[in-house]
Formats: sequence, C-alpha cells, structure tokens
Amino acid sequence: MKIQFLGAAREVTGSKHLITLENGKTILLDCGLFQGKGEETENLNRDLNFNPSSIDYLILSHAHIDHSGLLPYIVKNGFKGSVISTHATRELCAVMLADSGRIHENDTRMFNKKRAKQGLPPIEPLYTQEDANRCMQYFISLPYNKEFYVSDDILLTYTDAGHILGSAVVNLKIKEKDRNVKFCFTGDIGRPHNKILRSPQPFPQAEIIVAESTYGDRLHSDIANAEEELKLVVLETCFKKKGKLIIPSFSVGRTQELLYSLNLLINDGRLPHVKVFVDSPLSVNATNIMKMHPECFNEEMLVYMKNDPDPFGFNGLTYVQTEEDSKNLNNIKEPCIIISASGMMEAGRVKHHLANSISYAKNTILVVGYCAPSTLGARIKRGDKEVSIYGMPYTVNADVRILESFSAHGDYKEMIDFLKYQDIKQVHKLILVHGEYETQLNYQEKLAAEGFSNIMIPEKGQVIEL
Repeated sequence: MKIQFLGAAREVTGSKHLITLENGKTILLDCGLFQGKGEETENLNRDLNFNPSSIDYLILSHAHIDHSGLLPYIVKNGFKGSVISTHATRELCAVMLADSGRIHENDTRMFNKKRAKQGLPPIEPLYTQEDANRCMQYFISLPYNKEFYVSDDILLTYTDAGHILGSAVVNLKIKEKDRNVKFCFTGDIGRPHNKILRSPQPFPQAEIIVAESTYGDRLHSDIANAEEELKLVVLETCFKKKGKLIIPSFSVGRTQELLYSLNLLINDGRLPHVKVFVDSPLSVNATNIMKMHPECFNEEMLVYMKNDPDPFGFNGLTYVQTEEDSKNLNNIKEPCIIISASGMMEAGRVKHHLANSISYAKNTILVVGYCAPSTLGARIKRGDKEVSIYGMPYTVNADVRILESFSAHGDYKEMIDFLKYQDIKQVHKLILVHGEYETQLNYQEKLAAEGFSNIMIPEKGQVIEL
C-alpha cells in the first residue's frame, strides 16, 4: 500500500492524496482546487497527474473548495466511482460546487474576450455549473461515528473535526494480505472552542496519520476575545471614523461566525445598530444549510437558540443577492459593514468593494482568516502600500486590521492537543500536509518535542510506502 501527495504538499491549497492498495484499488482523499497561485493556478488544476477513471473511491473530509473543488472536473474527465462525505458536506458541496462552476464560466468568458483581441482561440472553462450539478449523483453521505464498509477490505468511520459544518476526520481500517492498517486523515482541524460547532472529537487510534499543519508556527488569540475585538473595530470604523468596514470572508463557516457575533453584540446592547450587508449568494445558501443542522452545534449555541431561533439574523442585516444590488453598495455613503467572499480576496464580489474602499483612510479592511502567500489578501495583510485589483493600482490608505481569533483552523498547540488524544507510541508515521514548508518545519520540531517520531513532510508528487 502506498500514498501519493498530489496537492497541499508543502503548501495549503489543492488537497489531494491518492492511496493505492496492493490489489490495485484506489482511494482519493479530497479533490481540491489549487488557489491563489496566479497564472500557474490554471495549469495546476488541469494537470491532475492521475487518471480520473482509475479512481475507485473519493473520500471527502469537508466541503471547502480547496478540498472539494476539482470534483466536477474529474467527473467531466471520466471519474465514475463513489464520492463519500458526511450529510452536511454533501449539502454544502451541492451549492458550493455550482457556485464554483459559475465563477469558472464567468472568468473564462472574460478571459476569452482578451484572447479574441489577441487573435487566439477560446478555451473551455475548467468546469461549468452543469458539470457541478452532474457530479452530485456520485455522492454517498454518512453520519458521524457510523462504520461503513467502502468495500470488503476498507472500513470508514467519520469523526467530527470541528472545522466547518460537516467537516470530518477520515478514519480507515484497511485490510491488506496479512495485516490491518489503521489510517487517519485529519482533514482540517478545528479549534477546541468554536462559537457555533462542537469541538473536534477524539478519533480512533491510528498507526499512520496524515495531518494538516496550516498554523503550525503560531498561536491564536483566545476565541473568547473575538467578540470584544470585533466590537472595537466596528466602533472605531463605523462610529468614530464614519467609514465602511469591509470584511473579506469565506462563505462557509467564517461568515456565520461573524453574523452570530454581531447578533450577540447588537442584541445585547454592546454595539449600536449599524447596517450590515452580506454580499454573497453562496453565503446565503450556506447559512440556510447551517440552520438545518443543529446536530452539529455545540451546547452553548443550542441553549442560545431556545430564545433566539435565528442566531444569524438581526435588525439591520441585509443579504445581497443580485449583482445590481451589490454594485449599489458602492453608492452608500453612511457607515456600514460589508461581509463578502472570498476570504483570500482573489475572486468574487469582495474585490469590487476593496477597489471602492481601500484608498480611503476612514475605511477599514478586516482580515479574519488565512491568506495564501501569493494572494491579494496576503499582500494587504502584510502591509503593502499599493496593490493591484483588476489590473489597476490602488494605494492602501484604509486601516488594515487582523483578527485571527476567528480562524477555523487550530493553532499549533490546539492541533498538538488534538493529536495527543492518541497513544503516541502506536503512531508509526505522522505525515504533515496542508501547510507552507517553513511553517511545517517549525511544527515538526514542536511535534518531536512532544514525543512524536517519524514525522514526514512530503513534496508534491512524492510517494510514501505505508
């Protein structure tokens, strides 16, 4: 049995890990898009380095596009196996993949206009909304903590990863000749005190663990301080400077946490009423799906919902659906909060809001999540004084604030605590993925200090015998 690392190897996006058994069966763990790598991104996503028709089973850890976003593309190119996920992940994928397909269609349409002017032939989008809708027929969804025989020799159990709605740790028992291998793929590891979701659940003892390492070199501030920190930013921007607060945010998970925090602050009287706009149709759909899965909520949220059945809604909140209404937000002169996708600021409506707001000192750009190093979000986050948006230069005069207490990824201490539910002596290999290489090297040292051994950091394309 071997595993090949086809993405999220010494980088954060493009999660894809291919297990091949001695009998020839293949299991693909995640099938994510590469994101935020400029012109290189398109080629990375089109060149899979595996034949989709050869994959027997695709097991998803969760619905984020850097973990699921190439699924329509491999179905378009011959995949006919089973896609296995949790129930909530399947529902999220239904809307997220369709949204991704729409973005690919629109981006390709604009790109082809430029190619036509250069006398070049048009290209096809990576996939379309129709391709995304078609791929949903291959899904099989499971509850947490339910053993499921993928085949006679592969037993799968999902445990709650606490990262986003439906996120799961993939626990496999694989029978191969005279041995049974206990394998774990953590997916993305959530924080132990999420505002909405349950904490990451201890997972069954494993011998081989493939683990994420996004924040392997840093500690987050206490999530208990998140509301207070958000309140201070809103007061400074909207009430003292009379400006706009632009919050680039991932549609699934982060947006709902922000809305819940604003709900608490406004309804408790800790924050004066201010207009809040969620400018992302995907966020609207994701929020509605989240409302249908209270079984994933923590006890604090369930108790709160007894008095407030809609924790993601409050007076002054408007969900923006149409492009015309989105553009009209640029004409608003009064202070307001605009929450818009995408979180790394590479695509979506948030780029229009940044272009309209970033050069004015009264405004604030609030960064609430991870941004890959080459993205627009990373350039703004690190303090560049000028950035390019839609090919035009913009001076950054707006205040840039960072709130990592809202992160859905555990920091290095939280991830180590999660892994230490295991009997370390029984873990024969610990393989780090989904992290920048320098971060992984730091995390490797911290793990070794805690007693873990045989810690590996594979390169893209590398094959490891299990």
